[in-house]
Amino acid sequence: MKPSLSLRMSQHLALTPQLQQSIRLLQLSTLELSQEVDQMLDENPFLERASEEAPMEDYGLSQADAKVSLGDRVSESASDNHSDDNAEPREEALTDIAESWEGDGSVDMQPDDSEWGGDAGSRKNNSDDDVADATELARSAGSLTDHLHRQALSLRLSDIDRAALRFLIESVNEDGYLEDSLAELAATLAPADDLEQIDELVHRFTVALGLLQSLEPVGVGARTLNECLQLQLRAQLREDPEDPVAQAALKVCGQGLELTAKRDFKKLAQLCGEDEAQIKAALQHIARLEPKPGRPFVQAERNIIIPDVIVTTVGRGPTPKFRVQLNPDVMPKLRVHDIYANALRGGKGDNHAGLQQRLQEARWFIKNIQQRFDTILRVSTAIVERQKNFLTHGELAMRPLVLREIADELGMHESTISRVTTAKYMHTPQGTFELKYFFGSGLGTDSGNAASSTAVRALIKQFVAAENPVKPLSDNQLSEMLKEQGIDCARRTVAKYREALRIAPANLRKTI
Repeated sequence: MKPSLSLRMSQHLALTPQLQQSIRLLQLSTLELSQEVDQMLDENPFLERASEEAPMEDYGLSQADAKVSLGDRVSESASDNHSDDNAEPREEALTDIAESWEGDGSVDMQPDDSEWGGDAGSRKNNSDDDVADATELARSAGSLTDHLHRQALSLRLSDIDRAALRFLIESVNEDGYLEDSLAELAATLAPADDLEQIDELVHRFTVALGLLQSLEPVGVGARTLNECLQLQLRAQLREDPEDPVAQAALKVCGQGLELTAKRDFKKLAQLCGEDEAQIKAALQHIARLEPKPGRPFVQAERNIIIPDVIVTTVGRGPTPKFRVQLNPDVMPKLRVHDIYANALRGGKGDNHAGLQQRLQEARWFIKNIQQRFDTILRVSTAIVERQKNFLTHGELAMRPLVLREIADELGMHESTISRVTTAKYMHTPQGTFELKYFFGSGLGTDSGNAASSTAVRALIKQFVAAENPVKPLSDNQLSEMLKEQGIDCARRTVAKYREALRIAPANLRKTI
């Protein structure tokens, strides 16, 4: 074969760094975006947080100017093509632990670098003294570990016992349980072949465990759920030794929880020497105990969700209207540093070119963040327009909605809608929900329309809440009740929805 030259035309997608950044920012959650902004502020000297306020209209793209986001153009194109061997002796190990705790108190961005997002100050209540912030309240309660350490200070113990108790307190998880056995804890402080030292440490920890389980909240330091319930029952019996229900409940716990879960009243009555009525009363009493003693001390701020979009009701009347707006608290207030940007004008050289590139990166970063929030707002507005019945009447009025429907309306790709609705939250008159919550498949109805799977789950929850506790509804019965409502839902689908709602099957829902 002879060598030859030929021309060939081809088309391929090229992802520029700016487009890659736009896609990444679009799919980030609020927390991840905050971390991304902090990192960019550290790396790029031309980027700074805005200190002055600007009108809110200045930092949002209008509907006419923002037809398709940068991330959407890319998405649409892409869719086509253990311990040391030499451990210290027991006393030295625990003494070191004690010493280590000493002192422990237990729009399009113009090149003029104008500010964007200036009017995004946090919303504050006028009566700050009367209404405390939820996060501050969570912090003020303190952790379970701190609470136990404060109680341990009032105990008169030797240095070794105090160190052992402190070690166990530090080993308690946030639910109040000791996940590791005493032998496993001792093995972390002593060599594996020194059985005598391990036995001595287990003895010390056994004494400390009794002290730990005497602290508040009652049930702390338990190794199992059964032990936790027994600790609470014994504490009740110390206050009222003649309580027959607590006595029977303690006997039931002594038989393990397997029979309790099965609600085998007859066998429990035989094993405990009580009649069935007393066993039923005991099981009701056990159900009122706290399975997680550390629950009140879990920091509430871990469960706080900051919505990206806020939906409010505007006006009154039979057909309420809703206003959709971005949450200014989550919008970073960024701008290009004016002094540094002005200093680059008229400069030349290799260093100047590098700095000019960093300046352009800062401008693109601000523009991409702006584009991200604009896309979120447009998608949220389209969702609210379709789910007005839900916002007015609740889950039962939720209509079926798929990503393709929103994508076709906004001229975007489904992958863009998927990125926007992941880990983004909307605060509505019905509560705060992830944007994906408003999407769901539909089930056929007798009228020829479709019922949302969310509405069907809400209907199942409603049926179960109104059922006879003595004769709970089976999945077949729930399926028949849905058919009476004109919704064709098979038994297996009902079971799937019931499990998603964390509703126990009929045999476990039966009232004791």
